[in-house]
Order: sequence, then C-alpha cells, then structure tokens
Amino acid sequence: MRKDAHEILYNPRLNKGTAFGEAERELLGLTGLFPDAVETGELQRMRALAQLAHRANDLERYIYLSELQDRNERLFYQLLRADPVRHMPIVYTPTVGEACQKFGHIMRRPKGLYVSLKHRGRIADILRNWPESDVRIICVTDGERILGLGDLGICGMGIPVGKLALYTAIGGVHPARCMPVVLDVGTNNQGFLEDPLYPGLRAPRTRGPEYDAFVEEFVVAVQQVFPRCCIQFEDFHNTTAIPLLARYRDRVCCFNDDIQGTAAVAVAGLFAACRALNNTLADHRYLFFGAGSAATGIAELVIEAMKSRGVSETDARARIWLMNSKGLVVRDNPGIQPHQREFVREGRLEPTLLEAVKAVRPTVLIGTSTQPATFTREVLGSMRDYCDQPVVFPYSNPTSRSECTAEQAWTWTDGMAIFASGSPFAPVAIDGRVLIPGQGNNVYIYPAVGLAVFATEASRVTDEMFLRAAESLAARTSDAELSVGLIYPPIERIHQSAVEVAVEVAELIFDRGLARVERPSDINAWIRSKVYDPAY
Repeated sequence: MRKDAHEILYNPRLNKGTAFGEAERELLGLTGLFPDAVETGELQRMRALAQLAHRANDLERYIYLSELQDRNERLFYQLLRADPVRHMPIVYTPTVGEACQKFGHIMRRPKGLYVSLKHRGRIADILRNWPESDVRIICVTDGERILGLGDLGICGMGIPVGKLALYTAIGGVHPARCMPVVLDVGTNNQGFLEDPLYPGLRAPRTRGPEYDAFVEEFVVAVQQVFPRCCIQFEDFHNTTAIPLLARYRDRVCCFNDDIQGTAAVAVAGLFAACRALNNTLADHRYLFFGAGSAATGIAELVIEAMKSRGVSETDARARIWLMNSKGLVVRDNPGIQPHQREFVREGRLEPTLLEAVKAVRPTVLIGTSTQPATFTREVLGSMRDYCDQPVVFPYSNPTSRSECTAEQAWTWTDGMAIFASGSPFAPVAIDGRVLIPGQGNNVYIYPAVGLAVFATEASRVTDEMFLRAAESLAARTSDAELSVGLIYPPIERIHQSAVEVAVEVAELIFDRGLARVERPSDINAWIRSKVYDPAY
C-alpha cells in the first residue's frame, strides 16, 4: 500500500470509504482496497443505520457511532445532522452518562487530550502534541461533576467529546477547530480507584493552591498555543466552577456552559412560556429546587432579562426563591453557600418542596437538583390550587435524574402545565390532545454561541451574548408549536435554529467591539459561509 493511501484510509477526516470515485481511487492508490461499487453518502448512511438497528441498546449504538467517527468523520456528521432526534440522545444525553460511567471498559481509541498533574511545567508542550494547530474551541472538564452522576475522573471525557460533536453537527463549527480536554487531577470515586480498568491517575483529587496553579498553567498555555481559542468549562463542581468563571471571564475568551448555557436555555424557555401565557417575566414568582451554579446562573440571567425590560433589580430579585438541601434559602438556613448569598430571603425555613411551594406560591418551578421524582403529584397539585397554568421545568439530566416526567407533569395538572425538561420524553396523549414536550437542553444555545464566537474570533464571551441567544431562540418557536406544548423549536430543525441564533449573537459581538475580524456587510450570509458541510 502506498504511504499516502495508508494515511487517507486511517485519517477519519479524509477517509470517505466506498464513496471514493474511480478516478480518486486511481489517483490516491486506493484501487482494490474497496469493493468496486462507488456509493453515495445516502447509501453509506443506509448501511450505517442498518448496522445501528442491530445493536442491542443505546450504549452499543454509542460505541458504534464513536467508532464511525474514528474512521469516517464526515459520514458520522452526515448521520447526526440528518436525524438529530434519533442520534443526539445517543451521542450525548442521556446515553453519554452511561458511557462515562463505563468509559474505562468501553474505551477503544482514546479521544481528546488528557492533561495530567504529571504534566505540570510543560502543559504548553502537551497542547502542541494535538495534531491540529488552529484550535478555536476547547471543551474542558476535570470530571468532578459529570451530569448528575458525580465524580467520574477522566472517564468524564465523554462529555467534552459529545459536546464538541454537537458543536459541529448542530452549530456547524469545523471539527478540526475543536478539541476535547480532561484535566486529570485524580478522583475521589473509590470504585474507579479500585477498578483495574480505570485509565486515569490513581490518587485522590488535588485541591487548593496546587489545583489552582495547575488550571492557571493550562489557561495560560492555551492562550500561548491557540491564541484565538475559546475555552468552555464543563462539569466542574459548583465550588470550582463559579470561582473559575469569575477568575477568567474578563481575562480570556471563555464561558461555563453549566452556568451560562443552562441559564440561556432556561430563559429562552421562560420567554416562550410567557408568549404562550400572554404575560411577562415580571408577572411570575420563581422557585428553584436545587441551588447550585446552574440555578444561580439561571436566576441571575432571569434578573438581567427583567432589568433589560425596565424592572428594577430589587423588584426582580424579590421574585426569585432558591431551595437547597436544607430548605428554602432564607437567613436561618444552615447550609447557605457563598454563591447563594445574593438570593437569601426573609421568611421561614421550609424544609420540604411541598411546604416551600405552599409558602412561596411560585408560578414557575425549575428543577436543577438531580433528585428524581421530587416534583410529585402533591407538589404540582398545590401549584394548581393558585395557578391555572404552572410553568414546570425539571431540567436535571440524565433522564434517571429528572425531577418528573412529561407524562407526570401533564397528567397531574390536567394537561395545563407549560413543560420542558432537560432530558427527552415522548409525546403525551391527554384529554384528546397530543402534547409534545420540549427539551431544554443546552445544545440549543452553546453551539450557536460557539459558531458566533468562532466566526468573529471574539475576545470575550459575555452574559449579554447568552441573553441575546435566549431571546433569539425563543423567537424561533411558532405559535402553532406553542399550542401543542413545545416551547423550543423542534429538534428536527435545531441546526437551522442554531445558525439563526448565531447570526444574532454575532451582530451583538460586532456591536460591542468584541470581534477580532472586520465586520462583513452581510453578517447572515457571512455566518452561513462559515458553517461546516459534512457532505462529500
């Protein structure tokens, strides 16, 4: 075999498999290395779908798609973009949660870059080992808080890999510009430490100044090696995520998807809910069940959205209540964390969700707790006592961690709730209607923001960009879709929605002087010209 033929066959970015034409095969020395038939991408997708159908479960389908990505990248993205409803839950949530839990056992070709404590002092050199020299988006985790599953150490690599696959499939960022990274600082998962197939450092998590210095070296090295790169912090523990964002947001181009992306998709859902109810954000009372960084991030963006519409900060904050593991976040709550202090309210410490609902009388209930089955019949029934159409958003994922299902929410509210969840649920038939649950997944937001940042080479990522993305996304849902329960655009057209949102975010980036490229005369056409096309 010729050397160049070998390089093409084993480079997933170049390999087209049986789609190479006869002239290409002759030119590249591939003749005889495939059967004679020259197949279209459509035929290749048919074969891939047939092979997927024979897999026993979604984890096996995840493994198959991962291997497809390793041998024919464009075919992998053709599949994802052609049918995101079918494949997004396999490539990302909820299946990626199980894949991360079993990562050490199902690992084939290690994807991404593993930056270990052993690499201190030479992280820039480790980054240069990556085969692409112009990385624009890094999704990085330290694996401590993977979805609602806790500390998975370097097995959390499945999250950056999955996130970046959707940057490309949904947002249209070229895969060569994306790099998944795990910071291996050890793990406190005793099961992993005792598992001979765990492939990471076998040591307890490093914390404190040593951890901070390690992350600092990483961030500085990224600026040195990939100066046009945006860093997405992903699935860090609350106690780490909030300080990291505060430390770096005004220094480098970065954001935290769990805080800012989650906030934007939630606020987009609230904008759409207000359209369905013909009211405004300021007409609601909000109770967050779960008071981590996701909850406070959503709450802060809700406040900013109200302020942008003329509501004072005092009045906006007066509409927000949080609930942590000890109960309502009031002055007597013994478990208040630093990031919750801005949300401390006067009142009685109500220890249960049902008691909190009765005391606060929220019209919007948002779950970020990862505590399943906590939005009970009694809780939602209590909301119905004073609210005809409660807004119910159980955003925790994966599915096993959702606070309630779509069927439960609509059954217990006689089909009247405005519903969205973090995980996918099937349509629900009730009282002669079929209601379609919306999935408030960050995938509606971060690929769009990422495409805008990638195209404009933005120097910073701001909360205003996420608010603009939320406003744009909410406008993408039609009145007809709202009438059947959807508050987000259907997943079927999520790629189209992402590009449209990216155009509006890019306009804001130019307006605020944050772009590092010249403003084009037609931003819409210019953004679309940047979108990756996986077709052969």
